[in-house]
Amino acid sequence: MKKLFSLFTLLSLAATISFAQVQKAPATEETADGPKMELTSTTVDFGTIEQDSDPFRTISFTNTGNEPLIIKNAKGSCGCTVPTYEKAPILPGETSEIKIRYATNRLGKINKTVTLYTNEGAEVKRVLKVVGMVNKKAKQPEAVPSAAPSILTNPNGKSQ
Repeated sequence: MKKLFSLFTLLSLAATISFAQVQKAPATEETADGPKMELTSTTVDFGTIEQDSDPFRTISFTNTGNEPLIIKNAKGSCGCTVPTYEKAPILPGETSEIKIRYATNRLGKINKTVTLYTNEGAEVKRVLKVVGMVNKKAKQPEAVPSAAPSILTNPNGKSQ
């Protein structure tokens, strides 16, 4: 009985040691095949601006993948937010930008989105937040003062 118990213990110990030796290699991060859009930010901040001021902001991105990146479409959440982008493929390692126009004639808080559809994958879409505040434009003084009667003009405004 002692021999059987010793044999069983020895086999269990051998099995434990052999399984402990077999370890999975740590997963190495492989470069994803295909294009990959790396945005500098996912927020486009207009800050606090005056009514009818500069309506454009840009956001940069780089193709960090190993195939050309194509922006298939870009849509603003409403007609007041209009993105424009490079239609040509962006090659691996190249940087490009998306230009976003906001209708700065609208007063109040800006809280919109721009959705980008690329060739990164079947269901990949990127959402950019567009934020800021548009304040009412300060009233401008008149450029030319109205004409007042003088010794050269009569009260009717005609020359003498």
